[in-house]
Amino acid sequence: MKKRKKASRFRGSHTHGRGGKKKARGSGHRGGFGKAGTGKRADQKKTLILNLDKKYFGKSKTWRKKIPKKTKIINLNQISNLYRGKKEINFGGYKILGTGNIEEKIIIKAASVSKSALDKVKKVGGDIILEN
Repeated sequence: MKKRKKASRFRGSHTHGRGGKKKARGSGHRGGFGKAGTGKRADQKKTLILNLDKKYFGKSKTWRKKIPKKTKIINLNQISNLYRGKKEINFGGYKILGTGNIEEKIIIKAASVSKSALDKVKKVGGDIILEN
C-alpha cells in the first residue's frame, strides 16, 4: 500500500506541524541559516561547533601585521656636542641622522643610519658600523 504524502496530512492543520504560527516564518526560530549565531559567546548552536575541528575560534597569527622595530633617533650635532673626545660610541637601537656637522674622527655603532650622516662621518675619516 502506498503511503500518503505528509503535505496532504497537514491540510487544514493551520501550522503544518511546526508548532506556533511564528515558528514557521523564515529561519528565525532555528537561529539563522548555516553557521549563523555560532559566534564566540553563542549558545544556540554549540553542539554543531563543538564537533568541528579545534581551530574554529580565534585568529591566525600568521596573517597578523609584523610590528616594526622602534628605533630612537639622534642627530650628528647631538653626538658631536655630547660625546666630544670619544673615539668609539655604541648607539644600539638608534638611527643616526645627518643634521649638523661633526669635526672629529669617530666610530659609531648604530641600528641604522641616513645616507647624509654616513657621508658626513666618512668625510671626516670616521665610520658607522650597522648592527642588527
